[in-house]
Amino acid sequence: MTGRVLPYDVHGDGPGRALVLHNWFGDRSSFDPLRAHLDASAGSYAFLDCRGYGEARDADGAYTMEEVAADALAVADDLGWDSFSVIGHSMGGKAAQLMLLDAPDRVRSIVGISPVSAAGFPLDEESRRLFAGAADDPALRRAIIDRTTGGRRDAPWLDAVVDRSVTRSSAAAFRAYLDSWSGTDFHERVRDNPAPVLLVVGAHDPALGAEAMEATWLRWYPNARLEVLADAGHYAPEETPKDLARAIEAFLAA
Repeated sequence: MTGRVLPYDVHGDGPGRALVLHNWFGDRSSFDPLRAHLDASAGSYAFLDCRGYGEARDADGAYTMEEVAADALAVADDLGWDSFSVIGHSMGGKAAQLMLLDAPDRVRSIVGISPVSAAGFPLDEESRRLFAGAADDPALRRAIIDRTTGGRRDAPWLDAVVDRSVTRSSAAAFRAYLDSWSGTDFHERVRDNPAPVLLVVGAHDPALGAEAMEATWLRWYPNARLEVLADAGHYAPEETPKDLARAIEAFLAA
């Protein structure tokens, strides 16, 4: 698949290069709290918008993880980066693995932040109705965000995340990505992949926390390790950005 260079910007000018892929509920601006804690002299972080999100809100496409991976590689080409790491939050973590498969000689390592595994995220009938309905119903988006942060965030915080999600993504793209990140399964293709992997999850994430990582990523990547952030749920870039930045920088510097 041939990718497109989508809107992106680079934070920092250090030698450690990383492409950063956002989650289902947020465009690249969802990483703004994290950026404030990243050492710009140590790393160069390229934050990009997936089609249908942020500055790429009107970009048409198939809205699949394969497309996200191809577009991200096109951004790397645009930057002239021959090797780099990939940081993926939630659905971005699934796309990061496709980048590893598509360009194994370029992707040095992966950082998954509460990442969806290569097997997807199976949804029962009730959950599928909830997630699919969230495309057109902000209240359902709020319910999902509240649940996946352990019910620990106050109303203004939840409202802000929902508002950004609604205004900075197209409903059509949001709905289409659901089928791709939750439904497709390519875990046999990544089994025993030797790439270094850091998994950072929140202790209060009931969906993609430590237990989910142990059942998936940690079984398939022999060089994966897990770090649990005590005060985070599913949205560590916004809930605990300082702790997340520390974990990322230590891993990329190793």
